[in-house]
Amino acid sequence: MVANEDIKKTVSQEDGDPNSHNPMLYDPLQDGVVKTSKTRQYLAALIICLGAVAAGTALAWTSPVLPKITANANSTVITNSTIGNLTISNSTIANSTIGNLTIANVTVSTPLPSEDRLQLTVDQTTWVSSLLAIGAFLGALPTGYIADTIGRRYTAMVMDMPFILAWISISFAQSAGWLYVGRFLIGISTGSFCVVAPMYISEIAETSIRGTLGTLFQLLLTIGILLVYLVGSMVTWQTLSMICLLIPIALFCGLLILPETPVYLLKKGRRSEAALSLKWLWGRYCDSRSAIQVIQNDLDQTVADASVMDLFSNRGSRKGLVISALLMVFQQFSGINAVIFYTESIFQSAGTSLNASLCSIIVGVVQVFMTLASSLLIEKAGRKILLIFSSTVMTICLAMLGAYFNMSNSGKDVSSIGWLPLLCVVLFIISFSVGYGPIPWLMMGELFLPDVKGIAVSLTVMLNWLCVFVVTKCFSSMNDALGSDVTFWFFGAWMTLATIYVAIAVQETKGKSASQIQNWLNGR
Repeated sequence: MVANEDIKKTVSQEDGDPNSHNPMLYDPLQDGVVKTSKTRQYLAALIICLGAVAAGTALAWTSPVLPKITANANSTVITNSTIGNLTISNSTIANSTIGNLTIANVTVSTPLPSEDRLQLTVDQTTWVSSLLAIGAFLGALPTGYIADTIGRRYTAMVMDMPFILAWISISFAQSAGWLYVGRFLIGISTGSFCVVAPMYISEIAETSIRGTLGTLFQLLLTIGILLVYLVGSMVTWQTLSMICLLIPIALFCGLLILPETPVYLLKKGRRSEAALSLKWLWGRYCDSRSAIQVIQNDLDQTVADASVMDLFSNRGSRKGLVISALLMVFQQFSGINAVIFYTESIFQSAGTSLNASLCSIIVGVVQVFMTLASSLLIEKAGRKILLIFSSTVMTICLAMLGAYFNMSNSGKDVSSIGWLPLLCVVLFIISFSVGYGPIPWLMMGELFLPDVKGIAVSLTVMLNWLCVFVVTKCFSSMNDALGSDVTFWFFGAWMTLATIYVAIAVQETKGKSASQIQNWLNGR
């Protein structure tokens, strides 16, 4: 830890630093030419958010892949077989009578192609899906501490390695065990980047574009999901995994050219390096000394070593944690990750006439564009109204999906409304993308003071991934035990509860200062 006297040095006291005479550190104040460039800030944010693309590919990977590698426990496979005088070769027969032989629901096929030789049970597929959440839960826990110890950039580089190892393990997997290893490792990186990428972006961006850059993480996450939907419908699952491997490799190469954040460097007393970082990010003609002094003033006003007890002992922090935690619970119990993980399976089981892969691609496109639009809506409409709108529409969509599956499971003819699952899922994704997708993450940063924010964010992110694990692990089992209709009505009930809670307990935070938000949380 840096001594207090070192932390409180001003920038002007750096003249003894050997790097202080670097020409890049000279500010052109005497010429009256002071301006900043935003190009490299966007570039740096896009590079660090390649981690979000990688996370998105990991989240969506199960949707096109699991149907290809899951054994069909309800069918009998017969290949080039002879029954009496009847020879069956490469055919499919269902509910047919041949002579005195009745064949019901018999699937006849050629030998499985090599890419499909890995066949998983239903229980194994739920572990393949949910192990990512376990890894993310554990990956989020130490990331804040690591980032404060070795820096944001080096933390991103270290946490990118599990991404690379995971996709290698998955690409060459010959058993469920190797898939388990890969999905767990990929979860560690996913949870870590949920912490370190927003942290990096917030510390390199000018105030004027901080909000815009802050939306890039979720936008690129949805782009990663769409990428898997598009490519997964055209290639084998091994090829898809190898393509996904290219993203963390590109991320690692990009991180080599990025600087550490000025905030971290200044926190460690490395002022000349912080100035060089600002010059790289904001342009050569920025006023780096004034900017660094502003950062230093902010650092001097925070408590360096807040504890977990500090988080719970203060009424405002405690209430902020409850609100943030409940918003994350509602986010996951909307069923969003179940929908993403099992998009193709939902359409297949619904019996819709539309191609399941095409439906997934449509859903992915809608998610990307609505996430892009959400950054504008959040600042215009406000947080509270969008949360209420989001949960209300999702309640309606989930209720309609449940009703559709109820009719389908009871034997009613639903062919005339085969489009309904697609419509409901698209509206669900739209409403989620403008409300419960980005806003819980946004409000998580607004509800806490800087001294407890690190601890609060870690706890909230961990709770989020715990909910992801519960939902994805139980979704398939709930479908089997209760039926698809009851499962979707269960998620709809949670969204009804979310609407009521936000309407009663959450106030609008748009346009409010940190002190105003704390006054509300403290009941003043």
